[in-house]
Amino acid sequence: MDYQAVLEEVADAVAPQIGRGQAAGYIPALAAVDLGGFGMALADVDGSVTGVGDWQVPFSVQSISKAFGLALVLAQDGENLWGRVGREPSGTPFNSLVQLEYENGIPRNPFINAGALVVTDRLQSLTGDASTTMLDFLRAESGNPQVSFDPAVASSESDHGDRNAALAHFMASYGNLDNPVQTVLDHYFRQCSIAMSCRDLALAGSFLARHGLATDGSRLLPAREAKRINAVMLTCGTYDAAGDFAYRVGLPGKSGVGGGILAVVPGRCTLCVWSPGLDMRGNSVAGVAALDAFTSLTDWSVF
Repeated sequence: MDYQAVLEEVADAVAPQIGRGQAAGYIPALAAVDLGGFGMALADVDGSVTGVGDWQVPFSVQSISKAFGLALVLAQDGENLWGRVGREPSGTPFNSLVQLEYENGIPRNPFINAGALVVTDRLQSLTGDASTTMLDFLRAESGNPQVSFDPAVASSESDHGDRNAALAHFMASYGNLDNPVQTVLDHYFRQCSIAMSCRDLALAGSFLARHGLATDGSRLLPAREAKRINAVMLTCGTYDAAGDFAYRVGLPGKSGVGGGILAVVPGRCTLCVWSPGLDMRGNSVAGVAALDAFTSLTDWSVF
């Protein structure tokens, strides 16, 4: 398949969607981002990468980092995490407190904010430095040593992170955090602030298309764990719009309010698309449209 031609056709098809939606205004450092950006990259399982538009422009990965945190914890700690966080779609906004009270401090899944805080807590316990562990992993898998935290974004999130602090304190009251709340929050905000391009993210996520094999050919995860991460991405990876995303796109995906979406075609490739205009549920308007167009053109999906 001529990947470049396919991506160019996708970009042409979604051009009217670029600029639609709103930036993530509740994080001031993201609120001023130009909504006119669009990039898309495809990384084949052999490590080759193709892109269109602003595919090499770094952006804030935000909640896409949650997929990598989950992978790192499962790689080091196996199934133990699932006693502290569920695997079911939430049906409520990603920063909701409601379900935590009903479910005694156990988050519904690892991709809502509460669940990601539990994952960060466990990664901190396993490594002693959760955010740096993730950064080192992303640099290695993307082949880009320049991948880094954005201090301005991390600071902005911390200064306006009262809801995340509330989630963390609530879970701590149920004994579902092992580390101090502030330590967990600091590492969580740093992970979300990592800046990467579509190219970097598509390459870094390729282990999910290679059934758990890292860039260097070593086994990061058993194939069954890679399958399970993909499954949770499909059912929970796009906030409370996961059903609509599965219906339109038909791929495992993880979105972030920085406007990026990472999607996986198991056994074939990993895709990353970025456009910062978000819909009401926090997903990129043009990004979802681009992945919809891609799976329609290629007939590649998990269904």
